[in-house]
Amino acid sequence: MRSKNTRYSEEFKNQIIKEVEETGNASLVARKHDIVSGTVTRWVRESKLSIKTNNPLNIDYSTNSSLDKENDQLKKLLGEKDLEIAILKDLLKKRLKDRR
Repeated sequence: MRSKNTRYSEEFKNQIIKEVEETGNASLVARKHDIVSGTVTRWVRESKLSIKTNNPLNIDYSTNSSLDKENDQLKKLLGEKDLEIAILKDLLKKRLKDRR
């Protein structure tokens, strides 16, 4: 194990956090890099907390699947709005045509 008062760079911490997110196992990553697993877990928790506090919309960026779901919902909503606009334009054309 490393010495008790070792300081890690932010770049190193971010690399460890990324590895934990990829593997889903903080203990495994901690063992791989010879770090106390509690430290790695704390870094991940603090990272998630900082993302949440720096995110006014409270969107969870930790997983791509949630972003994919949100993206799909937005695409569906946009498609519905486009369809609604097309219908309203057709109705407007018919109404103007009938007035002539």
